[in-house]
Amino acid sequence: MKKIVKTVNKNRIAIISISLALLVFILYNMFSVSMVQALSKYGSRGDEVRQIQTKLKRWGYYSGNVDGIYGSGTLSAVKYFQRKNGLVVDGIAGKRTLEAMGIYTSSTSSSASSNSSDVNLLARLVYGEARGEPYTGQVAVASVVLNRVKNSNFPNTIAGVIYQKGAFNVVDDGQINLSPNSTAKKAAQDALNGWDPSYGSIYYFNPATATNKWIWSRPHVVTIGKHRFCK
Repeated sequence: MKKIVKTVNKNRIAIISISLALLVFILYNMFSVSMVQALSKYGSRGDEVRQIQTKLKRWGYYSGNVDGIYGSGTLSAVKYFQRKNGLVVDGIAGKRTLEAMGIYTSSTSSSASSNSSDVNLLARLVYGEARGEPYTGQVAVASVVLNRVKNSNFPNTIAGVIYQKGAFNVVDDGQINLSPNSTAKKAAQDALNGWDPSYGSIYYFNPATATNKWIWSRPHVVTIGKHRFCK
C-alpha cells in the first residue's frame, strides 16, 4: 500500500513539474513575440512588417510586395524613410520609426474627427502653408494642427486651431480659401490616420524668413524641407 501511495505522489509531482515547465515555456514565447513586434528588422516576418510595407508603399518609399517579410527591399525602404525624416538610418523599425509611420499610436491617436469637412479644411491649410514642400513636410504641417487639438493650450477642434487669431498666415492672407490639390488631401488624411513626422510638434517656421525671437527659442524637434518643427 505504501508503495502505491509513493508511486501516486511521484506521478503527481511529475505532472506538476511538467505543467510548470509548460507554463514557463508559454510565457517565454509570449514575451518573445511581443519583443519582436516592437522591433522589426531584416529577417522579421508578420503583421507588423506588413503594416510597415503597406505604409511605405502608399507613401512611395517601397515598391515591392506587401508580404510580411522584412527582406532587402523593405530594409532599403525603411532606410529611405528614416533618411527623409531625420531619423537614425539603421534600417531597423524601432519605436521612433514606427511612431513616425503612425504604427502603434492607438493610445496617442488624435481625437479629432476625420470627417470630410475636417479633411478638406486641413488640406486647405496644408496647401496654403506647405505646397511645394516634401510630402513628409506636408503631413508634418497637418500633424501640428492635430497636435494642437490634443494640447490643452489650444482650441480642441481642427477649425478652432486653424482659425485661432494669428495662428496661420494663410488665414490672414486668404490662401486658406484656395482649393487644395490631391497631394494636400492625402497629406491631411495621412495625418488624421496617425502618421506624425513632426513627432508631437506644435509649432513650425521657416528659418530663412522668421524674425520672431520667441519662435527661435522653442525646442527644435526636426527639420523637413524649409520648415523647422518644434515644441
